[in-house]
Parts: sequence; structure tokens; C-alpha cells
Amino acid sequence: MNKLTIAFLLLHLLFFTDVAGQENSPNQIFNQYKNGGEVYFRFQQDNNLLTKLSDVVSIDGATNSNWVYAYANQKQFTRFVEIGIEFEMLQHPGTLITPVLKNIVNIKDIEEWDFYPTYEAYIDLMYQFESNYPGLCTVFSIGQSVEGRELLFARISDNASWDAGEAQFLYTSTMHGDETAGYILFLRLIDYLLSNYGTNTDVTNLVDNLDIWINPLANPDGIYAGGNNTINGATRNNANFIDLNRNYPDPEDGQHPDGNDWQAETIAFMELAEENRFVLSANCHSGAEVFNYPWDTWAVLPADNDWWYYVGREWADTVHEHGPAGYFTGLDNGVTNGFQWYSISGGRQDYMNYFQHCREFTHEISNVKVMPESMLPSFWEYNYRSFINYIEQTLYGVRGTVTDSATGQPLSASVLIEGHDLDNSWVGSNPSDGWFFRPVYEGNYSLSFFVPGYASKTLTDISVLNQQATTLDIKLRHTGININENLVSKNFSIGPNPAKDFVYLKYFGDLPAECQLIISNMSGRKLLEESLSFSSIKHTHKINCQAFSELLILIKLHWQHESFTWKVVTDGKNY
Repeated sequence: MNKLTIAFLLLHLLFFTDVAGQENSPNQIFNQYKNGGEVYFRFQQDNNLLTKLSDVVSIDGATNSNWVYAYANQKQFTRFVEIGIEFEMLQHPGTLITPVLKNIVNIKDIEEWDFYPTYEAYIDLMYQFESNYPGLCTVFSIGQSVEGRELLFARISDNASWDAGEAQFLYTSTMHGDETAGYILFLRLIDYLLSNYGTNTDVTNLVDNLDIWINPLANPDGIYAGGNNTINGATRNNANFIDLNRNYPDPEDGQHPDGNDWQAETIAFMELAEENRFVLSANCHSGAEVFNYPWDTWAVLPADNDWWYYVGREWADTVHEHGPAGYFTGLDNGVTNGFQWYSISGGRQDYMNYFQHCREFTHEISNVKVMPESMLPSFWEYNYRSFINYIEQTLYGVRGTVTDSATGQPLSASVLIEGHDLDNSWVGSNPSDGWFFRPVYEGNYSLSFFVPGYASKTLTDISVLNQQATTLDIKLRHTGININENLVSKNFSIGPNPAKDFVYLKYFGDLPAECQLIISNMSGRKLLEESLSFSSIKHTHKINCQAFSELLILIKLHWQHESFTWKVVTDGKNY
């Protein structure tokens, strides 16, 4: 029975009874319990309906006792009540404590990071990192929130900028404004990396060999919803009452799975991801204690499931060595696959993994949402070694350069592990320097390298060991044929990639579309040409990959005055 049927059958249950037995409308309940533009509640539900409910409200977590915790703005809450499930209203986490915030903070005077700064103090604190460590750190804004607050990053490297051959790493926190621990812990991590450079061997190695980006506060409007001088009243959502971790393009559910426009914060982060090539990243939350790895949107395990579990176990086991008994033991003793916990659409983790070919996980650092400031030093002690260990993973796996065999110029290549990669898990080399980075669990692999207009190359029996790097120098020969690739389209998507039997071309436009589809091999030879008509939103065209013998095909789409080209890897059955 689907949720619409349930809603129809239980239409007469559109009321909630409070302690006094008074029946109230959804709007009355919402107004009574709201913090800003959202409410917090829980209900008991089985997993069969939970996946559908995640499209109605923002699921916050599910416990072994079948309690499901959720947030909703007014529209979402009304839809949820219409389904007819019994629920219990809860005090919003953002109103539980009222820490006293520091308005003036000098980094050199900090002995314990046991405080929250005002918004103005946060801005000043970030720029102190840059002024105190001018050769190691640059601080900048990638844009503004809905209410005009800055989305700040500290970029840490031995030259505070980009070096050829340095992999990019990203940490970000508090995209849910009432999940506050990561905010302070990542400020402290910036300080730890900078202040220990040159004296701590591990830190020095990371700063010398990586390009590290840290964003302590991804939703400033949420954490400072009560004003710049308080975090009491902090909200999960942004100022438009939108959950930013449901607002990203989704591999399965399209460009706008939550039905909302991309928010200012979402656009800024997507533009950042498009302009850079982050190898690893992590997204820090609160509300549970677990290392949550892809995918969130569908049940299929990621190509690198072994690697994810290995890295997750390293993270959790390290925390267990330094934390109290019972901490970070959720689900599989601190590690879970996202979908096996509960499914969401539009999460940033899946966006980064699928669309940006990055490896991002979601770090749930604490069951406590708005953490009392006195607890912050303890949680740093529990976690900072795992923060460092995960950054170090960027140095391992397969890495190397792809260049033109005749000129030595760097090439933008697709790097595929044959018989292993699926769902866009392949990586690319940077066109500016030719470097590629591919984290992978230890074993022997065959790697193929593809560049349009170049003869492909496959290396077999490449040995990879955990905690070590395997470096390759790949030179490709130009065939004399130039093929341009353009992956940017807000109206169309291709997936899965790599594809097994079929690849699906999805259309997300609002109006009917007439298109011309051309499929060719990497040498430019045309394999298929046909006209397509898309008559409805999210219309899908299925392409049979078994009809082609090539391991890599180019799919070109002509639409109106635009053309889009995707490289798609097939499973090689007919290769």
C-alpha cells in the first residue's frame, strides 16, 4: 500500500490529540512547537514505509527500537500528518541549551576550544588563521548564504595554494545548523594543522603533500537563526526552511529531488566542486555516532565497498581507543552503509561521489545535537586522530600522471578499473597537470586510460597495498582525431556510468524536447544516430550498451542550440 493510498484511507485522522485531549489542526500543532520555520518529532515505523517517508519529511535518524526522528517545515508537516501515522512532538534540539558566546577571540590566547564564537567572532577567527600563517593558509568565501552570511574556507598547503601533483582534500561541517560540534572541532583542526606544521611529522607531511580545504560552517543562517550573538534557536534548515542535505542533484531522483530550487548555499558548494577536483571529502553532522558511507539513495553497494568499510573501521576503531565505553558504537560498531541505515535523496554525499567522482562520507559525530561547550574538548580528544587518518588516505591508492606521448603535455583522462568500477566510481586526471588519484582497497587491478582522440591504454596486474601509494606514469598516443566533451547540463543526465547492460538518458525539463542522439566510439566513428522526443518531465530513454563492442562510447545529444557529450564506460562484455 503506497503512501497516497494510506493518506486517502486515513483522511479522517488529520488531527493530533494533545495531553488534554484537545484535537488540533496540523497548523496549530506546528505553530505550538516550531523553532523558526520547522518542528521536530518522532514516530514508530517499519522500513517498508520509511523510504517513502524520507520524501515527505527530513528523516534525522532511525533507532533499533523503530523510533524514527524527523524534522519538517510547515508544508512537509502538513503532508506527514495527512498520512495518518501516530507521532510525538519533541522539543527542538536548537532550543535545549543557551551557551554564552565569545565576541572577541584571539587564537594565540586559546587554551581550550570550549566555546562558541559569535558570527562576527567566527569571521575574525578565520581570517586570523590567514594572518598568523601567511605562508600556509588562505581564507576566502565561496559565496553568501540566503541571509548574506559568508561561506568561509581555510585552504592549507605548504604554499597556501595549488601545487602540481597535490591531491585536494575537503572537510565541511554543520550544513544542519543545529548540529554544532563539528563547527568548533573543525576550527580547532585548522589550528592544529597550522600550529603543528614543522614540529609534528604527520601534520607536516600532510601539509607539504596535499591541498587541504576546511569549511567549519556550511549553514551559518541555521546555527545563527536566533541572531549573530546566540546559537539558541539554531535550526536544521537554512533561512528558507530548506534542508540543505536534501537539496543536491541525486543519481536516482534527478536535479531537484526535494522539489525545491537549489539554495544559495547549495549552488556555492556545487560551483566549488565543479571548479576543483577533490579526491576525498567528509561531511560532519550530529544526531548519531557512526561513519556513514555511500550510497544513501539506492541499495546497490558502491564499487569501493571494501575500501569504504576498511577506512570506516580504521576511523571507528581509532575513536574506540581514545573515547569512552559506548561511544561511536552505532549500527555496525560505528560503521554503516547509508541505504542500509535509512535512505535519503538529494544528499551531498551521493552528489559528491556520483557527479564529482569524489569519495565523501557522512561523519555523525555525536548523539547530542547542540553540544554544550564544556563537552567540546572531550570530543576533540576522541576524534582528532581519525580526522588526521582520513586525510592521510588521500596519499594512498593508485596515483600518477597521464600525458601526451609526443609532447609531454598533461591530458584529461578517464581512469577506469576494469571489472570493478560502476556508478561513476571512475576518476579523471587533472587537465592542468595530468595527475590522477584513485583510492582503492588493496589487491591487483587492471587500469584503463581513455582520452578522446587518443589510443586507449590498459595496464594489467597493478598491485595496490593499503596505506601505500602505487604511482604510474601513463603516456598516450594521439590518433589525430579531436573530440570535445561537455558534461554540463541541467536538463539531462546519463547513468549509470560505468554501465552494465543499459544506460539511461533522463530529461528533467518542463517542456517537450526534440533531440538528436549520436553515439560514437573514441575514434569518432558513428555507431548510432536517432531522433528523440521527450514529452514529459523526467522522461527516460534507455540505450542498450550490449549493442556496442567498444569499452568506452561517446554519447552526444543535440538539443535546441546546445550539444552535450558524455563518455560512458560499458561493462566490456562484447569488447
